[in-house]
Amino acid sequence: MLVPDSTKFPNGMKHVADHLHENDFLFGMYSSAGEYTCAGYSGSLGHEEDDAAFFAQNEVDYLKYDNCYNRGQFGSPEISFNRYRAMSEALNKTGRPIFYSLCNWGQDLTFYWGSGIANSWRISGDITADFDRPDSRCPCDGDEYDCAYAGFHCSIMNILNKAAPMGQNAGTGGWNDLDCLEVGVGNLTDDEEKAHFSMWSIVKSPMVIGADVRNLKPSSFSIYSQASVLAINQDPAGIPAVRVWKRSVPETDQYGQGEIQLWSGPLDNGDRVVALLNGGMKERPMVAYLEDIFVDSFLGSEELTSTWDVYDLWANRVDNMTASQILDGSRSANGLLYNATQTSYADGLKANDTRLFGGRVGTIEPYGLLNATVPAHGGGLFRLRRQAQN
Repeated sequence: MLVPDSTKFPNGMKHVADHLHENDFLFGMYSSAGEYTCAGYSGSLGHEEDDAAFFAQNEVDYLKYDNCYNRGQFGSPEISFNRYRAMSEALNKTGRPIFYSLCNWGQDLTFYWGSGIANSWRISGDITADFDRPDSRCPCDGDEYDCAYAGFHCSIMNILNKAAPMGQNAGTGGWNDLDCLEVGVGNLTDDEEKAHFSMWSIVKSPMVIGADVRNLKPSSFSIYSQASVLAINQDPAGIPAVRVWKRSVPETDQYGQGEIQLWSGPLDNGDRVVALLNGGMKERPMVAYLEDIFVDSFLGSEELTSTWDVYDLWANRVDNMTASQILDGSRSANGLLYNATQTSYADGLKANDTRLFGGRVGTIEPYGLLNATVPAHGGGLFRLRRQAQN
């Protein structure tokens, strides 16, 4: 069984759990389906029941289960499935609800079998705080989702493109994990951070903060606090958006990268989320026709013959001065930021809480189109709401 480091945790792990739970936090721990963890500590391969009992006894709520030092137990979906199923069954045997975050980097087509044993599953190598820079350490480009060597230092766009076909394999209770959010990490621009946060939200990836929250800059804090975007991620229907099209553009960046994309997805209350993504190095007008937004609808359908109000989901973002005051404690967030602990996103959406819907910016007529000017390395994120029929 795992043993706490008596120097780092002199009072044991239960003491840590109690402190977190008393302050309304959940407690996450880490291990690996290998002989060792990626940092060289003892792993859980072959010790699943003992380690699961340790996690339950210490009131763990979340387990990230990695893939390092796996003794070569990979190479087919069945081999990887069985290795990760051992911990899944051990966790369930404890009787404690523990979120099982499977992290085998998408190896052996995890998106086909992950939902049978885990609550989320990584689909790629590790992310890095670069928008689209290619890196030989992340060898599979673009839509190469079945990557024999996942690597690491994968850019935001690299991982997003790998995720494009995988939404069909995710849903309530089991999610494609695109890795941690890099908002507040490295030197991403504000537009890049907004686009990153938007896209992870609409594909329903777990929104795990990868930054040091003690040192967040105000602009990054305001992104993490944007309730109208988080409400898309937490929509009760749990349906990931899909990429409708991807097109190359001539205005490439210093790495020779440049593409634009349209993503669209249904929401629980009949609304629609639409993302226009500009990976080029020039601000550009972008257009999305209703026929593309509702790509599975037919001519004459209710979706195409309706009038839709357009809401910008980045409207009403907290300004940097206010964010700075909240961070330094000179101003309370009460009444300024949406409190999802107090009122869930599902309940807030039912109550038509305006903070969850953004700001109205226009209308799309039947068979019409959505126009938006999208910044370089940025995105536009919109919620469409059907107008009531007369």
